[in-house]
Amino acid sequence: MISRRLFLASTALVTLGQTPLHAETARPMAQDVVQGWYGLALELVRHTATYSPPVASRTFAYLGVVVFEAVASGGGALQSLAGQLPGLKPLPQRAANATYDMANVLHGALVAAIEPLFSHTGPTGQRAIKATARKFEGDLAFGLSPSRVRRSRAFGQAIAQHVLAWSQDDGGATIDNMGFPESFKPEEKPGAWKPTSVVRMQQAPLLPNWGENRTLVLANGGACPLPPPPAYSEDKTSEFYKQALEVYDTVKSLSKEQRLVARFWSDDPMLSPTPPGHWIFIALDILKDRNASIDDHAELLARLGMAVSDGFVACWNAKFAYNLLRPVTYIKKIIDKTWEPILITPPFPEYPSGHSTQSGAAATVLTQFFGENFTFDDKTHVREKLPVRTFANFWDAAREAGISRLYGGIHFRAAVEQGLEQGRCVGTAVNGLKTRRTT
Repeated sequence: MISRRLFLASTALVTLGQTPLHAETARPMAQDVVQGWYGLALELVRHTATYSPPVASRTFAYLGVVVFEAVASGGGALQSLAGQLPGLKPLPQRAANATYDMANVLHGALVAAIEPLFSHTGPTGQRAIKATARKFEGDLAFGLSPSRVRRSRAFGQAIAQHVLAWSQDDGGATIDNMGFPESFKPEEKPGAWKPTSVVRMQQAPLLPNWGENRTLVLANGGACPLPPPPAYSEDKTSEFYKQALEVYDTVKSLSKEQRLVARFWSDDPMLSPTPPGHWIFIALDILKDRNASIDDHAELLARLGMAVSDGFVACWNAKFAYNLLRPVTYIKKIIDKTWEPILITPPFPEYPSGHSTQSGAAATVLTQFFGENFTFDDKTHVREKLPVRTFANFWDAAREAGISRLYGGIHFRAAVEQGLEQGRCVGTAVNGLKTRRTT
């Protein structure tokens, strides 16, 4: 089913050149190239086994930087991120007195980035990449001299290669054993995380060192600290017990709307574009609806990609510092041994909520970009026959994404609320980048 879905999606994407977003040109415009390749990337995320949410967020960050630098190289309004992001050195420059085509530059850059970033996707994914490349290459050559096309694509490739070379030592380039340690010794103390899955591989937590990765904007994974969760206690008068009881009671009495919210934001790996992909989808949809410029595409996708990526590093840094058990472990031991959450509990510590941290980061970036009261429709799961959800602003969506994890029975309230605030800190740091030239 997944392979067929990817095939159908890639078939639709490679016809972009036949029906460009901008009817006045016979060739796809730069925005069409970005929309098309990102659309395929969202499909590849759900088709690639190693693409857990932290890994997906990293890819969206580097894709965003590639697109941003490719556009910034044209000497327009955007200012390179070199020197602002740790270790990112000045990028290749366009040759003087030579002409380039932005759409072909971006195509060359995105092919050169997506092929290695998704080198572990399956055969159907590899065919989809090749088919998309062939279609764009034919359409983008229309009306241009062969030398200009070659020059533009080669330059885009050079941009991508520069960014990917920089990415290799960030700590997240290689994912061994699907992200699970080969050996793991659980911490033996009250309240410590315990495996919640019967899957043999998941007796160890996912990506325990991800919080030590090099960040893109934050100083490090601990740069957005959050207060500790309520102290672990089995006393029925304690705050910890009260938060566990809230999860227990909520799941037992979920309304139809709450069940829908839990499912809508679940975004499970291999079944969805993952939580960071959900926010990327929202951004792409808004940019397309607004007929946004290529500068706006590049700036927003870079900011948003870096926000969700640093958000996951910050979240994982805290998760493994606090190493808190999941609601299902506590509730089965203390409250009701027959209780089950409605969502599958992820295989890593509870506090804070990854959905909340990355959603808070995304909402902070999107709010600065589009404004405080920007109403939008979230169509991420229309294909899965889930209804479109409408939000009055990005923070309403972020808060719903956060509370969906309590409805699903996999997070306590403190993880949701503090995760959102941690995300706000991450997003604020990203918003401080200088992405536009001053005049």
